[in-house]
Amino acid sequence: MRRVIGLFLIVLLAMPAATWAQMRIGFVNAERVMRESAPAARALKKLEKEFERREQDLQKISKTLQGMQSSLEKASLSLPEAERKTKEREFSDMSRDFQRRERTLREDYAQRQHEELAGIQEQANRVIQQIAEREKYDLILQEAVYASPAIDITDKVIKSLVDVK
Repeated sequence: MRRVIGLFLIVLLAMPAATWAQMRIGFVNAERVMRESAPAARALKKLEKEFERREQDLQKISKTLQGMQSSLEKASLSLPEAERKTKEREFSDMSRDFQRRERTLREDYAQRQHEELAGIQEQANRVIQQIAEREKYDLILQEAVYASPAIDITDKVIKSLVDVK
């Protein structure tokens, strides 16, 4: 990718100044599109709903673990050795299960989030292409160290994504 950009920059620098003056360049802040667009908000709500039940289950287990730990601390001196070890083993097993479920939930959420964001990125790229063709842009960049607000078309892309389902 860097080679392509490097070659493109070499070609641009070799162009006559008159061609530069006629070139139409735009910039899109992809991060802002992913954060502020309607499809991104819908995806976030969809993910929250999709994982809500599992998160609630984990919260219940967490409260149960807290209660078990509290009762173990209070009763550890008065319980017979065998019963105390049994309760500690139960607590340890439940704690490991909780950690495994929590890790699995995070991994599943991250994977689904990546899938949703990839779909939004595809939609955004189609919208950017449509804007470029409709408004006769020669070049639209999505990454830059600096881009003048005069060439920033991020708001147009976000607005156009509202209509995309």
